[in-house]
Amino acid sequence: MKYPIDEKFVVCVTSSALFDMVESDNVFKNEGVEAYKKYQEKNIDNTLNRGVAYPFIKRLLSLNDIFPEDKPVEVVLFSRNSPDAGNRALRSIQKWGLDITRFVFTSGKPNFQYLPAYNSTLFLTSNAADTAAALKAGYAAGTVMNKTISDDEADMEFRLAFDFDSVLADDESEKLFQRDGLSHFLQHEKYFASIPLSNGPLEQLLRRISTFQQMERAKAAEDNNYHPILQTAIVTARSAPAHERVLTTLKEWNISVDQIFFLGGMEKARVLKIMRPHIFFDDQVSHLTDLDNIPAVHVPFGIVNQMQEE
Repeated sequence: MKYPIDEKFVVCVTSSALFDMVESDNVFKNEGVEAYKKYQEKNIDNTLNRGVAYPFIKRLLSLNDIFPEDKPVEVVLFSRNSPDAGNRALRSIQKWGLDITRFVFTSGKPNFQYLPAYNSTLFLTSNAADTAAALKAGYAAGTVMNKTISDDEADMEFRLAFDFDSVLADDESEKLFQRDGLSHFLQHEKYFASIPLSNGPLEQLLRRISTFQQMERAKAAEDNNYHPILQTAIVTARSAPAHERVLTTLKEWNISVDQIFFLGGMEKARVLKIMRPHIFFDDQVSHLTDLDNIPAVHVPFGIVNQMQEE
């Protein structure tokens, strides 16, 4: 019987996104492939520390414990390592108790092209070039920021935060802002307040998470002792009158979020440091660099990133 991967909510994650592999990467950069392979084999039983994507992946997999009949979540490890060099990550997965059983090793070659074979909704990697290539090919992807994170595993909530333009929605409005400035942007968004924006690269991710929230609400209605864990938030630089188009778009998508912060250009870190999401997605690196160990993911989509490439 074939495994029903098309029925699963699948996230593909690289070992360097899931674990802290800064030391290993330094060996690779400074000493080469063979030294890296020997280093990983020598340290095979030294469990890798948690990386940027770990809090998100750990809690995502916990949804299978909440809904054990369906086990709706699948996480697949994608690695450019050889199978031998990658075995340390597999042992670390076992040591951390992560229910990950499917792996891809491509011995130095890109692997994003295999994402549709695994029905991937999201690809998390530390390799910015792979993220850009995956997005260009039409696959949802993000680059974890290279930093240490902290995670209180006693915290039972699962908080996800998203920027709006160029992350959940496309960059139509952002293009206008970059071309014509704030005043024209506000006038345009007020005029088109009742017209929803098209979906961006992570709309499907939020849609799937929203489905799990609906499942949790149904479970809570049947069991007074059950408390839903999922919390979703949008943290956007928009403000009135541009706020209404966000609400129109979410309504068109039939997606509800728990919190929306219309910051009007305030620093997003001011809110995120209080919220402490287990993952935050934004299309601009400048919004992700001062978050005090909050797991941050850069989604290099849209006009701002295109301008930076030029």
